[in-house]
Amino acid sequence: MILDANDFPDGQPWSADLCIVGSGAAGISMALELAGSGLDVLVLEAGGQGARLEDQALYEGTVADERLHSPPDRYRQRRFGGTTTIWGGRCMPFDAIDFETRPQIPFSGWPIGLDALLPWYPKANRLCEAGEFAYTAGAAFDRPLHPMIEGYASTRFTTDTLERFSCPTDFGARYGHQLRAATNVRVVLNAVTTELHVGPSGKAITSLTVRTLKGRTFTVRADRIVLATGGLEVARLLLASRDGAPAGVGNQHDVVGRYYMCHIAGSIGTLTFDGPLDRIWHGYDIADDGVYCRRRIALTAATQKAEGLANFVARLHHPRITDPAHRTGMLSLLNLARLFIPYEYGKRLHGEEKTTAMSWLLHVRNVVLDPFATVGFLWNWLHKRTLADRKFPSVIVHPKASRYSLDFHAEQLPNPDSRVTLGAERDVLGMPRLHVDWRYLPADVDNVKRTLALFQDDLQASGTGRFDYDPDSVEREMTRYGAYGGHHIGTARMGTDPRTSVVDADCRVHGIDNLFIASAAVFPTSSQANPTLTIVAMALRLADHLKRLARTTPQATMVTNPPLVPVPIAEAR
Repeated sequence: MILDANDFPDGQPWSADLCIVGSGAAGISMALELAGSGLDVLVLEAGGQGARLEDQALYEGTVADERLHSPPDRYRQRRFGGTTTIWGGRCMPFDAIDFETRPQIPFSGWPIGLDALLPWYPKANRLCEAGEFAYTAGAAFDRPLHPMIEGYASTRFTTDTLERFSCPTDFGARYGHQLRAATNVRVVLNAVTTELHVGPSGKAITSLTVRTLKGRTFTVRADRIVLATGGLEVARLLLASRDGAPAGVGNQHDVVGRYYMCHIAGSIGTLTFDGPLDRIWHGYDIADDGVYCRRRIALTAATQKAEGLANFVARLHHPRITDPAHRTGMLSLLNLARLFIPYEYGKRLHGEEKTTAMSWLLHVRNVVLDPFATVGFLWNWLHKRTLADRKFPSVIVHPKASRYSLDFHAEQLPNPDSRVTLGAERDVLGMPRLHVDWRYLPADVDNVKRTLALFQDDLQASGTGRFDYDPDSVEREMTRYGAYGGHHIGTARMGTDPRTSVVDADCRVHGIDNLFIASAAVFPTSSQANPTLTIVAMALRLADHLKRLARTTPQATMVTNPPLVPVPIAEAR
C-alpha cells in the first residue's frame, strides 16, 4: 500500500522487519522482490508523487568547482520513483573485467565477480523494460545487421556490443500499482529520513528519525535497514548520523564520501569516411520486442590489459550543435530551443556556450534553408518521442557528408581525494547540506588520449576513413560539461577491508550488523556502463540475500511499538 506520512499523528512510532529508505530504481526493485515474502517491509520516500520545489530544495548544496560539477540538486529527483522519473533509459551490464583487480586501475577490484550478478541481470533488464538480456548484436538479432562501419576491422575494438534502451521507465508510475497491492509492503511518502541511531554496542542501528516538511517527527525501528537513496544521499545520511558514531555511521576510517566517481565523457574530433554514405550506420536497430538498441565502438578487455587502459566506449556523433557551421536545420532548431530542453540533457547538448546575435541569425538561416529535414525531424520527434510509450532515445543526424564527431564514455579512476562531505549550511529539516568536490586524475586524461590514438591508428589501417583530433584538446573536451550527469558512484564502496571500503560483499556496512546499502555508492569502480541496470541487479541480489537471512538467522525483534495503520491516498501515477 502507499501512504502519506503527513496523515499520521506526530510522534507515532513505526515498525517493520525491513525498512528501505528511498523509492528509486533500487528501492522499488527491492520492494517488488520482497512482495509476498512474509517480511513486513516499510519503504520511506522523502518526496511525494510528483515534483515539488520544496522537496527538491532539500537536495541543494555546494560544489568546489561549478565548472566541473553541477549543483547537487540537479540530475536527481526527490519523489516517488526517484531519478527514474527523468532518466534517459540507457541500459548495459558491467563487463567481467570491471570486477577484477587491475594493475592499471588503482583501488580496483570488487569482492564479487560478474558471475554474482548474472543471475539477476535478466530480471533487472525486465524491470527496466529493456527487453532481452542480450548485449551483443549476434545474441540480440537473428537477422544480419548493417555494419556500423563497413570495412572496419580491429582486434583492439569491437562494434558488436550493444546498449539497450528502457521506455524510459518511471519506476514509480510503472510499478506503483503492484506496491499498492502488496499486502506486506508499505510505501510511506513525504517521509524524510534525517538520522540513523547506533545502539550502545555500536553494532546495530536501533532506530531512524523521520521528519516531514509539515513538522511531524517519527521514530522507525526495524530489524534490518537498507539505504537506497543514491550515491550522494547515502553518503550524506551516513555522515550526518553522529548519534553513537562521532565520525558518522560506517566512517570510522574516513572512507564514506571518498572515491566519488561519475564518468569521463565528451565529444571530440572529426571522423571522415570514404565511399558512399550508406557504408556507415550509427542509428538505432529495433529488436523484435520493439526495444531500441545501438552499437558502440568498445575497447576490448584484452586490449585494456595489454595496454594498461581503463574501460572505454564511443559512438558516432553529430557535429557540435552550438556551431551553426554544421548547416543542419534540426541541430540549429535544438540550439534555438535550448530553454525548453531539460537541464539534464540541455547541458550535454549545449554546454555553457553563449549564443550571440550573429550565431542566432545563422541558426535561423539553417532552419529556413533546411525546411524539409527540419519538419521531418519535428514530425518524427512528435510521433516517436513525445507521443510514444517507448520513446526514441536521442537525436540522430545522418549527415549529407560522411563527417561525424566521436562521442566517448570512459571509466573514471577511483580517487580518494574526489569526495563529498558535509557543508556548513543546513536544510529546513536541520540536515547538513552536501559539499561536492569531484576531481579527476591526470591518468584519466591519459587513458582517453591513448585509447583515442589506438582508434585513430586502427581506423586508418582499415582504409575506411580517418579520425582527426587534437590530442592536446582531450582534457578540455572531457571537462567541457564536467562530471557526467547523474552517475554518482563509489561513495560507500564495497570491499573486504574496512580501512578502504564501507560495505562488504553483501552490501552490509562494516561493523553494523543490520545496515545495508543498495546504490551505485557501493561500486568500487565505474566501468564504461551507465549504472542503472547494475544498480537494479545489485538491489535484487541484496533482496534475495535479506530473504535468506531472515529465514536462516532471524533476529530478535527490536520493535515493541504498534505497526503503522494503513491510510490510503491517491493512486500513484
